[in-house]
Amino acid sequence: MKFTLIAAVVLLALAQGSFAQDANLDIVKYFEDFRTKLTQDMATLVGNPELATQTENFLQEKKTQLEPLAAKIQEQVKTVAANAQAQFQPMMESLQTQMEDFFQRLTEQARAIAN
Repeated sequence: MKFTLIAAVVLLALAQGSFAQDANLDIVKYFEDFRTKLTQDMATLVGNPELATQTENFLQEKKTQLEPLAAKIQEQVKTVAANAQAQFQPMMESLQTQMEDFFQRLTEQARAIAN
């Protein structure tokens, strides 16, 4: 009786292992088939001249829509740049004057030390 139970358990284990291996092979085949179909579908989609035409039309339409916006933004950037230059120009001139004065004093002090 014990031997029969052991034999039954061994047979069940072997059968389960065999089913698991078959299931594993089925899953691998499923993914291979899926990959092949996906590759074929993508090749068909990419090679479709109608899709290329639709894409080109879409891009041209969006370019046409965005050109006025780009012109507005460019004009605003020019205005901001002009305002920034107007604000910073006096500061830059002041800094330049201060630096010239500093170097002039430094040069005079260097001459005084040299003499």
